[in-house]
Amino acid sequence: MTTRIAVIGLGSIAVEHLKAYQANDRAELVAVCDVDLERAKARGEQFGVARVTGDFQEILADPDVDAVSVCVPNTLHAPIAEAALRAGKNVLVEKPMTVNVPEAEALVKAVEETGQALQVGYVRRYAPNALVTKRFLDAGEFGDIYAARATLLRTAGNPGGWFGDVELSGGGPLIDLGVHIIDLCWYLMGMPKAVSASGATFAPLGARDNIQNLTRYKAASAARPNTVEDYATAQIRFEGGAVLDVDTSFSLHARNEISVRIHGDKGGAEIEPQLLMITERHDTLLHVQPQIDSLGFDFKVGFANQIDHFLSICRGEIPADATAAQGLEMARMLTAIYESAKTGAEVKITR
Repeated sequence: MTTRIAVIGLGSIAVEHLKAYQANDRAELVAVCDVDLERAKARGEQFGVARVTGDFQEILADPDVDAVSVCVPNTLHAPIAEAALRAGKNVLVEKPMTVNVPEAEALVKAVEETGQALQVGYVRRYAPNALVTKRFLDAGEFGDIYAARATLLRTAGNPGGWFGDVELSGGGPLIDLGVHIIDLCWYLMGMPKAVSASGATFAPLGARDNIQNLTRYKAASAARPNTVEDYATAQIRFEGGAVLDVDTSFSLHARNEISVRIHGDKGGAEIEPQLLMITERHDTLLHVQPQIDSLGFDFKVGFANQIDHFLSICRGEIPADATAAQGLEMARMLTAIYESAKTGAEVKITR
């Protein structure tokens, strides 16, 4: 028996959901939805989905839809996800789950009250490099993880469209890019409770639309608002003393860079750009590189694994494990960083 899926919001990230569902014989794509009806029709034709609508409420009222992927702009995640849960649908919601703490708390409550599953789209957890690292961590190979550092920098990478509009995105590179690498580190650290954050944001460069001779990813919308930060840097402190340092940018006078590292008392790992494990044996330092198909983040495999994982959740085979409660913790961390950037002081994370 297949799980009947609808995808709500049909921008570029939705295409990855659609591809992965289409390739999975446990899923049946039954509907697509976007406020831009022409885009919805085009996606329906592209993926062979007959039912096309511009009203997500039609999807939620349909008893023939078992689950939905929510791929709309960030500030719309929470209301649509909550409505879907209360309509009896299981939900895969793109990251960030919400842009503020009260909305995240409401989603946690909705999960508890409905018994439906909500899974946050932290796709990097499901790529082979992260899965291998997690297995080594769970076996105690790295000991206690006490520090991590995550960097994702774009020289000139503001996509425009809703990504650059704080009213729709909730923020810039921190909430768009940073959320991925913060979650990956936090997950690999064992998801300790965050107790405080100190951060700074800067916006001197803007969207850098003057840059020529460089192909860049751009949002589907031709509009180029820019009311978000260019660059964000932060340190998150956790219960027990562990720390996570984060740097992320849309616009920065620096090379494009991704780096994700964790450090434990028995060893450590570089998960990005390529998986490498660092440890010692017999008083000798070792750099150990696993022999796997993809040492870096494999976009296609990561999405295929994430969608297959979500389908297992929908079928009741496993519980949700990128939960609303974890999305709430992320909202607390992101909110504290932005508040610290605004006030110039460390912000305590309260519950």
